[in-house]
Amino acid sequence: MRSWFVFPSLSRMTGGLAVIARLAGLLRKAGFDAVLVAEDCPERVEQAAPGVPVLPAAGLCPEPDDLWIVPEGRPTALMQGLRAGARCVVYVQNWAYLLSNLPEIWKTLPVQYVAVSNPVAWFIAHGTGRKAALLRPGIDTDLFRPLSQRLANPEAPTPERLRVAWMPRKNKAQARQIRDLLTARGENLQWVEIHGCSPAEVAELLRTSHVFLATGFPEGCPLPPLEALASGCLVAGWGGLGGWDYMRQAGDFPGAYRPWWPLEDLPWGGNGFYVADADVPAAAFAVQKACALLRSGGSELALVRAQAAATVQRYTLKAQAEAAVTLWRDLLRF
Repeated sequence: MRSWFVFPSLSRMTGGLAVIARLAGLLRKAGFDAVLVAEDCPERVEQAAPGVPVLPAAGLCPEPDDLWIVPEGRPTALMQGLRAGARCVVYVQNWAYLLSNLPEIWKTLPVQYVAVSNPVAWFIAHGTGRKAALLRPGIDTDLFRPLSQRLANPEAPTPERLRVAWMPRKNKAQARQIRDLLTARGENLQWVEIHGCSPAEVAELLRTSHVFLATGFPEGCPLPPLEALASGCLVAGWGGLGGWDYMRQAGDFPGAYRPWWPLEDLPWGGNGFYVADADVPAAAFAVQKACALLRSGGSELALVRAQAAATVQRYTLKAQAEAAVTLWRDLLRF
């Protein structure tokens, strides 16, 4: 039985595409017959997943026992698998795109759903009445790791000018509003723009920053805040719904947010400073809260860092691989 992963036609590599490529690769490494289906530019897809066979989508016809896995919001790609009678799986990495095409038919389609996070699974159930299996992504914790001095003394205050990392591809206009508001409030911060960098460069910038401003929404299970937590940054900002798979509020400040939808009980507590999506003033207060904690140091800072370290353990590549193998055995069994 073969697992066909549809790799959508997009102009650039995205985090969601990287997750698909990595998933196909780790399943193949575990002994599953996994291949990537390129809607176009097979050469670009081959570069994204070395060692995984890549086949052009045109003319493919999976067998009835095969799994045909498509991203959310891609009905054309899904129909190719349905017409062939394959067992179709929709891997939902962002809740916002699930119902963007033909929303009235999703609850009737003969498909199985896999969600990238618990909030996304909740959204699938709320929107379609269908239960989704969970398959969370992973991050490279050998690459994304804290500076040794932060590990050695997590309570130490930060005397130097604080560095705030941010990503302009995530709601750039609002991020700049937050930066301008903090400047107006007298915060003398160094802003570190992360854009167009290799993973190693991203890791180095996060490791040498103090705060990560999360401005992504909507999100399925955002990896940049997780990578920032793994790198020793304090995280402040928005969760995009999906971020609340791991985000938990660490402090009280104006605009501090706790979601109204049901949250999973987790083995860790407050790991960052979070506000409602698009709330610019509250996000500025969240960054200020993180900065104040870094300047003062002490046991509260050490506790937030300890909760961040505990958070990261559920999202290692090893944890992702184990979960994927378990899920795939279940999918192929039925």
